[in-house]
Order: sequence, then C-alpha cells, then structure tokens
Amino acid sequence: MTQLLTANSALSLYWLGRYLERVEASLIDINTAYDNIIDVDKNEGVALYEKLGIEIEYTNSSDFLNIAMFGEHPSNLYELLSFARENAIVARSYIEAEAFGSIIELHKHFEIAQKNGAFVDFRFIDTAMSLISEIWGELTRKQTRNIHDYFIAMGKNVEKVDMHLRLAKDKEFALIVMKEIDTIVSILAPNAQFKPHTIDEDDEVILSSINNKINKIIVE
Repeated sequence: MTQLLTANSALSLYWLGRYLERVEASLIDINTAYDNIIDVDKNEGVALYEKLGIEIEYTNSSDFLNIAMFGEHPSNLYELLSFARENAIVARSYIEAEAFGSIIELHKHFEIAQKNGAFVDFRFIDTAMSLISEIWGELTRKQTRNIHDYFIAMGKNVEKVDMHLRLAKDKEFALIVMKEIDTIVSILAPNAQFKPHTIDEDDEVILSSINNKINKIIVE
C-alpha cells in the first residue's frame, strides 16, 4: 500500500475496471435478450437498449448480436473494449502480465470479428465471457492488495451501481455495492466522509455521490 500512483494512472485503472465491468454486464444482458428474441419476443433487444437511451433496429437474433457488438451506438462493445485496452496500456506497469495479455486477447477476439465482418453467435459470447472471467481472476488472485488494485475494484463497483440504476435493476443490491465503494474510499482517502444512502433516494443523487467520491480520491 506504499506504492505511489499518478492521477493519470489511477484514473486509467479506475476506467479499466469500469469498462471491463460494463462489457461483462452488457454481454450477460445481450445474451439474455438474444435468447428471448429467438424464443419469446423479437423486440427484447429494442427494449434493452431503450433503457440505455439508444434506438436500434435489427432483422433477427443474429443481426441483433452484430449490432450490439459493432453497431453505430455508444454501447458498441468493440468500442468499449478498445477504451479498456487503451486504459490498460496507459497503466501497463501496474497490471499483472497475465491480466494484460488476456485484455489484449479479448480485444483481439472482437477486432478479428469486426474486421472480417463475421456474424457472431453464442459461441463468440461464451469465449468473451471466459476471457473476462480469466481477467478478473488474474487481477484478484494475489494474496495482498497494492494501492492500484483498489482503483480497479472501485471502477468495477461503480459501474455495477451505474448499470443497476440505469437499467432499473435491483436498487437494494446497488446500495450494497455502494457500501463496498465506501470501504475502498475509506482506505484510499481516510479523511473523506460521506453519508450512507437509502433506497428512497433519487438515482441521480446516488450517482452524483459516487462522482464526488471519485473526485475526492483521484482529483484532490
């Protein structure tokens, strides 16, 4: 915990955690929507992206997967993974070699499909999910944490809260994760004090509180 980080490296580690979590959570939701488009409701994918404020159109389940992965919208998973890769490169010296290699491999998995114009399927998602599981395992395998590990964990938890609130999922779970974020905050900024949140509070208030915590740790 004596390791020093620049604000730039800390921010890159934080966003690496966020982007990896966003891709993983999105893959789970996309896979569920994909199955439902086939068996239950063709408009399941439209409903999912409406929650993100995004309009998409597709002709069938395979087309939906390709638009989710490579379509022209802000939740394009290939683009999100490119951001994760860029942040990993910036903070390369703080990331274990195995984890860094798996991040590059995951990005390459998407890049090859994108460049070849290949239609992706459930096997593509399974491979991506396996690689993400490997990355998280490689990032958390060690017995003791260094300071840079907390920034990755914080990014992962912040994204969990953000996605749960934006997609109107379990708010109680989001508040539990907020407590985990506060635990990390107490380690990285012992003098910072923040009030706990309740389920009755507006989502925007909770998200604003998260941003204040991040600014306290990284900017200040």
